[in-house]
Amino acid sequence: MLEEVGGVKFGPAGIPNSYSGPSEGAIPYIKEIGLDAMELEFVRNVWLKPEKAEVFRELSEKHGVLLTAHAPYYINLNSPDEKKRKASVERIVRRARVLSVAGGFSLVFHAAFYQKDPPERVTERVKGALKEIVGTLEDEGHEVWVRPELMGKPSQWGDLDELIEVSQEFEMVEPAVDFAHLHARTVGRYNSEEEWRELLTKYEEGLGKESLRRMHIHISGIEYGKKGEKRHVNLRQSDLNFVELLGVLKEFRIRGV
Repeated sequence: MLEEVGGVKFGPAGIPNSYSGPSEGAIPYIKEIGLDAMELEFVRNVWLKPEKAEVFRELSEKHGVLLTAHAPYYINLNSPDEKKRKASVERIVRRARVLSVAGGFSLVFHAAFYQKDPPERVTERVKGALKEIVGTLEDEGHEVWVRPELMGKPSQWGDLDELIEVSQEFEMVEPAVDFAHLHARTVGRYNSEEEWRELLTKYEEGLGKESLRRMHIHISGIEYGKKGEKRHVNLRQSDLNFVELLGVLKEFRIRGV
């Protein structure tokens, strides 16, 4: 599972709004409605306890539902406050541990803000944090992909070049490509087949064809302004040409979630 994902797995970010019941029941429900993945939202707290994570693993294997997770939004690996930086590292590690017990595939997180620092300096700080994160998880025997996300505002660290650079340095680190964020970050660009081909070609050249076979992708509608992302919305409420995007993903033989 960690090397390649057979085909493309589709699922919601979080338990579906149409489901009500115990959290573990969402996994068979996902399969019932024709989907085969689910992102566990650990954005406020780690609500999944270790003993329940084992149940999630069994159910995900039984029903063929691929699990991923999202870490808190308030992470900043470039915080000038060392205590906050270390807390950000620990938040990522803690969620990766639980996801590993649940048999999950990859953990997504918003890595950092530039603040007033040069991008190159922020990239080096992110690398330092990733070295700690990956080292800790490896020492503890946890195998999940660690995925800094392509971000929706120019004030946030995480354009594709930066994500490729840090991914080239570490095993088990690869980008989470959010196409809505990219569309917002570039204030309306990256909404055509030609631009998406350019993006995926750069991704493949930087990380290799095998990385295209285990991607973690977010697609949603989005509202944006001159400063980038404002908020996520339903796909049909936005101007993202998502049907054409799916065609380009198929063209590049993308696999993953």
